[in-house]
Amino acid sequence: MLRLGILGSTRGTNLTSLIDAIHNEELDASIEVVISNKMDAPILERATNFGLKALFANPADLTRQSYDFYLSNLLKQHHVELVVLMGYMRILSPHFVLNWKNKIINVHPSLLPAFSGLMDLKVHQAVLDTAATVTGCSVHFVTEEVDAGPLILQKKCPVLSNDTAETLKLRVQQLEGQALVEAINKLSTLEITLEEL
Repeated sequence: MLRLGILGSTRGTNLTSLIDAIHNEELDASIEVVISNKMDAPILERATNFGLKALFANPADLTRQSYDFYLSNLLKQHHVELVVLMGYMRILSPHFVLNWKNKIINVHPSLLPAFSGLMDLKVHQAVLDTAATVTGCSVHFVTEEVDAGPLILQKKCPVLSNDTAETLKLRVQQLEGQALVEAINKLSTLEITLEEL
């Protein structure tokens, strides 16, 4: 069983997908802790409602490296084996990424490397602006370079002629939860070995 630690700054919509998959025995993992850098982040309330340990880790008065050292210690205290980013709105320090090398994953709402570095509705608007006919999401390992780590998997969906950034976001979000579950399953069953990367 893979022990997960979640870092999030926003709603944490994909958290429900992981919880459901664990409950339905579709994912051999446990969520040990959910941590946010924002006290009022809805992901903390979502975690609490599901009976998960939810922590606010206050970044005030700390440098990025000091804060990430604090975060790393929190994750280690909870015996986390894999860190999952869910709408985490901070760039992780090189020290943190190195300390958790090949143990941090993120889901990005595009088919990377397309539209890397963009977030939320800006990604989907960029997809529409380029008249792409297909989009989707990518689950990847986190490296020092934003959205550039090795891909674990991608899921695709069509871009419809009447799509707005908002409707496209909803369609891609439905894929994100499935993609995270599949990616974590690949890691927990060693279909992807970290040494291969």
